[in-house]
Amino acid sequence: MRVGIGYDAHRLVEGRPLVLGGVEIPYRLGLEGWSDADVLLHAIIDAMLGAAAAGDIGEHFPDADPAYRGISSLKLLALTRNVVEDKGFTLSGVDSVVILQEPSLRAHRDRIRECIAEALLLPFDRVSVKAKTSEGMGFTGRGEGIAAYAVVLLEG
Repeated sequence: MRVGIGYDAHRLVEGRPLVLGGVEIPYRLGLEGWSDADVLLHAIIDAMLGAAAAGDIGEHFPDADPAYRGISSLKLLALTRNVVEDKGFTLSGVDSVVILQEPSLRAHRDRIRECIAEALLLPFDRVSVKAKTSEGMGFTGRGEGIAAYAVVLLEG
């Protein structure tokens, strides 16, 4: 068994869609980044790569590479699953938390879990997504950005 932890954060900006867990969330701001800036999937990707001792997201999908400009992080997640499997591991489960003051993710949580489960070829009940506010503290509390943490378990 191998455990990995991942973290990501992006600034909220105007003129971009807000994509979390592969789902476009209706909101007045979106996340700034080279790809779709999906902090949740980026945290999961780093957790998977960490558990497999296979580097990090920047090594596999560098932001200087035009091939990844605007790419869906669901595609990056599926590619990461391949990296992990090529190293002889099987993903057993994902637990994650998104830290944001708003918008509420309650109505979108199951769809987010479905998207992640589908990309990772996992049963729905092996993917957990939680959302927490930071009670108005820090950059997430001020609505300047969104952060996410993820933990994964690999077998192999």
